[in-house]
Amino acid sequence: MTASNRRRFNIAGLYAITPDLADTELLCQMVEASILGGARVVQYRNKVADQKLRIKQSLALLEVCRKHEIPFIINDHVELCLSIDADGVHIGGDDGNIAAIKNMIGEDKILGVSCYGEFARAEAAEKAGADYVAFGACFPSSTKPNAPRAELDLFTQAKKLNLPSVAIGGITLENAASVAEAGADAIAVIGELFKQEHDKIRSTAQQFSSIF
Repeated sequence: MTASNRRRFNIAGLYAITPDLADTELLCQMVEASILGGARVVQYRNKVADQKLRIKQSLALLEVCRKHEIPFIINDHVELCLSIDADGVHIGGDDGNIAAIKNMIGEDKILGVSCYGEFARAEAAEKAGADYVAFGACFPSSTKPNAPRAELDLFTQAKKLNLPSVAIGGITLENAASVAEAGADAIAVIGELFKQEHDKIRSTAQQFSSIF
């Protein structure tokens, strides 16, 4: 895949990652509010859902994202991504062979790879066919409190790559600007975005989006 092909996915700005929530209707309302506030990518991540709920929620969220014409990415579950024809999948650095997964999902779907705090992982991911890389945790994170920290200069280094870099982990309205200034193309947010009362999600998303 060429650099120009990768850029067409436009992984940039606010990247919303869903919270663990069983109420599908409420989840869709929250995600749509984030999109209306400026979220440019949505990732479905629910670590406690069973397969039936994952399918139900991912199909419902796919419809929301299609409506607003933004990419919808599935966390970890490659088969789920393919079965519902989502726009892509995000995998951890040890979740399988990157090149094999890219071959499985095809050139027209997005493959994101977590690289934690290691630039060498990002270089290897690019060579293997990743469409974007993620570094984190950038700050202490309530979602993954024991996650290793990623230094912000990784995003400056990542400008050497021909694919976008995404920052994740403990990102708040107070520290998001420093991540963007370091060179991150996108900021992935869960807690700071979706912990808000429903009517405040849109305005919070707007504040994050204004950074870019």
